[in-house]
Amino acid sequence: MHTLPTLLKSALRDRTRRQRLLLIYAVGLVSLVLVFTVTYYWGMRTLEDQPRSIFQAFNTVIETMTTTGYGADAPWSTPTMNVFVATMQVSGVVIGFVTLRVLVIPLFERTPLNLDDRLSIKTDHVVVAEYQRDTEVLLDELEALDVDYVLVEFDIEEAKRLSDEGYQAINGDPEERADLDRASIEKASLLITDAEDRTASIVLTALEANEDLRVISFTPSTRRKAALAEIGVDRSIAPHALIGQRLAEKATTPVSVDAPTDGEAVAIREVLVRRESPLHGIRVGDSPLASHPNLTLVAGWFDGELRLPPSPDDRLTPNTVLVVAGPERVIDDVTSEMANVRTVRASRHSRIVVAGLGEGGIAAIEALPSDVPTTTIDESADGTPDIVGDVTEPETLRAANIADASALVVTVGDDATALLTVAMARSLAPDVEILVRVTDTEKTTAAFRAGADYVLSVQRVCARLVAAEVHGERVMDPVSQIRLVRADAGPFVGESLATVRHGTERGWTVVGLVRDGTVYTDEDTTIEPGDEVFVAGSDEGIQRFERTVDT
Repeated sequence: MHTLPTLLKSALRDRTRRQRLLLIYAVGLVSLVLVFTVTYYWGMRTLEDQPRSIFQAFNTVIETMTTTGYGADAPWSTPTMNVFVATMQVSGVVIGFVTLRVLVIPLFERTPLNLDDRLSIKTDHVVVAEYQRDTEVLLDELEALDVDYVLVEFDIEEAKRLSDEGYQAINGDPEERADLDRASIEKASLLITDAEDRTASIVLTALEANEDLRVISFTPSTRRKAALAEIGVDRSIAPHALIGQRLAEKATTPVSVDAPTDGEAVAIREVLVRRESPLHGIRVGDSPLASHPNLTLVAGWFDGELRLPPSPDDRLTPNTVLVVAGPERVIDDVTSEMANVRTVRASRHSRIVVAGLGEGGIAAIEALPSDVPTTTIDESADGTPDIVGDVTEPETLRAANIADASALVVTVGDDATALLTVAMARSLAPDVEILVRVTDTEKTTAAFRAGADYVLSVQRVCARLVAAEVHGERVMDPVSQIRLVRADAGPFVGESLATVRHGTERGWTVVGLVRDGTVYTDEDTTIEPGDEVFVAGSDEGIQRFERTVDT
C-alpha cells in the first residue's frame, strides 16, 4: 500500500519544474484550507460554544483567507480564536502574493507579444534587415533625422529589448517574404542589410516584393561588391576598408601653399576637439575659431568625412578636426585659451607607419599617395609586411622607427590591441600623429585617453553613411586637396573681408590680403586697389575661383 508521501514523490518525479511547483502549490493550499476548516470547526464548538457545521466553517475560512468578510461569526470572544482568525488573515495575504507569482504573472509572461502592434503606419520608409553592429547607434541616427524605419531582427530577445526601448523593431526572418511584408517592404524606399552570407537571399526576396527598392549592403570584404551588384545591391560598403581609407586620407590630406608672403605668414593648422573641450557640442558658427575676425575655417573632418568648408550649423563632436587659416600667432593665441584642444600643422607627412594588414590596413596603403613612404607591421607574414611582429611590443615599434615617423595608422583586429598599440606608440613617440580604428563606439574615448589624435568607430561611421544615403548625399568622394593661393584682389575692391568670406558653398573662401608687404586678416579690413588676397579651399573650389573670379 502506498503512503501519501510516496504517491506525491511519484507524481513529482516525471514533471517539469513548473509543473512540480504548481502541484506543490495546489497540494499545500488544499491542505492548509482543510487544516484551517477543521480547526475553526473545533474552535467554534469548543472555545466559543457556537457550533457550526463543517461547511459553515469551510465558508468562513475561505472568506477570511480571501479577505472578503467574516459573515455573522465576528467578533470572537476568546483570545485563542481571535489569534487563529488573525493567522488565517495573514496567511491569506501571503497566499495571494504567492498566487500572483506562481500563477498570474507567468500566465501573462507566456502570452505571445506581437511586436507588430507597436509599429506606426509606414510608407516610403527604411527597412533594416539584420544589422550586425551596434543597432542603437544606427537607429538613433535615423531617428535624429526623423526617418521612418522598421528593423527586422532575427533574435527574438533582441527584438523585444529594442521594441521595449521604443525602437520600431519586430522579430522575423528577413529571408522570409511574409516577415518582410510585415515590415511593409512593398511601401519602403530603401533596404539596409548587414547579414553577411544571407545577404543575397534577403536582397532577392525584398526585390521580388518591391523592384523599385534601393539597396545598401554592408559586406566584410570589397571582393564581394561585384557579386552584390549583380543581384541588385545599389551600394555595398566594406566598413573596415572604408575606415582604413579614411584614416589614410586624414593622415595625408595634402595642403598646397602657393602663397608666399613678405610679412607674417598665413598658416594652416588643424585644431583637434576633445570631449572635455569647451568646443564640444557647440555649432561651428558659434565657436571662437569661426567668430574670430582674423581667422577663417577652411575645412573640417567629421567622423571620417572632410567638409570643405564646414557648415556653420555642423555640431562639433569629440572627434572633430577643424582646419583653420590665419596668422600663426593668432591661431596659437586663440587655441591656447581653450582647454583640451590640440593644434598640429596641416602638411604632408614624411613617412607613415601602418599597423595591421587586414582589409582596413590594405585599403589604407592603397589610399596613401604614391610618393609617401610607408612602413607596414603585422603579426603574420602572409601579407608580406615590412616588419613581422606584435605591434603592442616596443621592440616592434622601434624596428619600424616609430620615433621618426610622422603618422601611425592603427587598423589591428580588436579594440583592446588597438588601445594598447596607441599607448605604446605614444610613449615611444610623443609627437607622432596617431589615427586609429575601433569597432565599439564606446572605445573612442578610451582611445583618446590612450593618446590617439583621431579615432574612427566602425559603428558610428556606418550609421552616418546610412543616414547620408537616406538623404541622397555624396559621402564617398575622394578627399580633395586643400590649397592656399595668392591672387589679385581686383574683383573684391571696396568689399570687406567679412563680406567676401561668405558664400561657403563655393568651395573657396578669402583668408586675408597683402598690402605693401603686410598681411591683413581682420574681417573689417576693406580691400583696396593693388591688394592681393589669400584664397583657401578645395582643389576643385580653387579651380572654380580661377575660372570665374581670378580671370
